[in-house]
Amino acid sequence: MENKKKSQPKLNIRKGDLVTVIAGDSKGQQGKVVEVRIKENRAIVEGANMVSKHSKPSATNPNGGISKKEAPIHISNLALVDPKTGKATRVSRKRTEDGKVVRIAKKSGEEIK
Repeated sequence: MENKKKSQPKLNIRKGDLVTVIAGDSKGQQGKVVEVRIKENRAIVEGANMVSKHSKPSATNPNGGISKKEAPIHISNLALVDPKTGKATRVSRKRTEDGKVVRIAKKSGEEIK
């Protein structure tokens, strides 16, 4: 048996992108991507998919209690926001004359920075 490495999937969503949640409890919310977890196919979006974290009192947090934090959302439940229209869009890739690959919004044809 050969030991083959699995290739990482190429994701259309990157850190810093403005995305909208298209499925789940946070459906309709918009936010910036804080972190992308490529191996898990998940991303953490600012202000979306908030969960309650229960913490015991400790030296760093003497009161303990319940705090809210963002949980990862599956990439398939996120859509990039079109920079021109402000609506959810799919992403295509195009190679420029100088050989760079840029992401383009399918709805407006606008380049995604």
